[in-house]
Amino acid sequence: MPKKTIPTPIQKVLGKIRPAWIIRVGQELARGMEVRAGFEEQLERFFDLLAQSITTGDPAWMDPILLDWAKSSTETELEDEPYHISFLINRMIALTIQVARETLTKEQALDLLAAVIPIYTYGLEVVARYEMETRVAHISSEMEKVQKRMERVDKSKSAFISVAAHELKTPITLIEGYASMMDDLMQQGKGTNLDGLLAGMNTGIDRLRTIVDDMIDVSMIDNDLLQLNFQPTQIAQMLSALSLEMEPILRTRKLTINIKEFDGSKQWISIDATRITQALRNVIHNAIKYTPDGGTITIDGRRLSGFIEVTVADTGIGISTEDQATIFEKFGQLGRVDLHSSGKTKFKGGGPGLGLPIARGILEAHGGSIWVQSEGHDEVRTPGSTFHILIPARTESPDPSMTKLFDTLGKNKKDETIVE
Repeated sequence: MPKKTIPTPIQKVLGKIRPAWIIRVGQELARGMEVRAGFEEQLERFFDLLAQSITTGDPAWMDPILLDWAKSSTETELEDEPYHISFLINRMIALTIQVARETLTKEQALDLLAAVIPIYTYGLEVVARYEMETRVAHISSEMEKVQKRMERVDKSKSAFISVAAHELKTPITLIEGYASMMDDLMQQGKGTNLDGLLAGMNTGIDRLRTIVDDMIDVSMIDNDLLQLNFQPTQIAQMLSALSLEMEPILRTRKLTINIKEFDGSKQWISIDATRITQALRNVIHNAIKYTPDGGTITIDGRRLSGFIEVTVADTGIGISTEDQATIFEKFGQLGRVDLHSSGKTKFKGGGPGLGLPIARGILEAHGGSIWVQSEGHDEVRTPGSTFHILIPARTESPDPSMTKLFDTLGKNKKDETIVE
């Protein structure tokens, strides 16, 4: 008569496979020693809860670790980890079968699988439900973000229409008025000198051209189409040229501009001088616009590691904290458009609201940045604003052909000096 086999308690079976199970699952599912060490601690916890669930017959003991794993995977999105938790549990089932086959007798393996499979199945249901909920929440969150972006686009479009209508109306009206006056004079046959009228029309045309050029520039920046022509230049040269350019405006507004010589201002750096000058011009124009007559604009700077910082400080009306980011957005004007006076340099004058966004786009295209500091907006106390401009201090052009050209020119100049 064959000897009757006495069933081994399931707790002893679990204890027998525990070391091999943790090693096998840890090696299979973890990547890297640091991850493996942390993951093995989680596996220890998982196995303990698995044993508790089998002992009590209540699979809900698994809930804490299952939800922790599912929550962790969705918060980090596991961009570098190919395992979703449901996939991980499926692999655990397969690895448990392998370990049971290799470690236990057939009867023990069958008893073990009969006990653990329902727990694993329960775990898959819990994780699948949670993953589905989190995916739905994630999709809803993404849809909200898209909706907010569309709202910003609509707001920007509305701002564009409002600003374009206001800004284009003034020069067009100006041109129409002078054209009508010239037409009347021509019909009356009067030999009046038309130079003044033509000058007025040219003013309107120049204003239109500036607005259109600004809109083209901001479109190129938005679409990463801004082409930069790197050449060696000095910041001091650009600031000196801008000072001469703005002298009539400053004289009219009774403003004083102080350009200080600072460390790095005469350093030769490789930038698109035309575009950086445009950025500096826009920032200075902004300072002029929001500084009352008789105020002062101070341009200073310093050399930093890899950059030259230029600061443009004014004694103007300042910028409130909440508006200090808005001013760098397209059409980010402060106040009502219809109440702005016309002109880019008149006090609180109007404009399409593109000067500072273009300046930021030009600087970021170079690898630099711009930001503003101000105590706040106060038209009585006039706390002023300080714009910080970071310009990369490259000594060579990113364009190899341009670097080679200037190296050749420099060598030829040196040879000519030697010959003399």
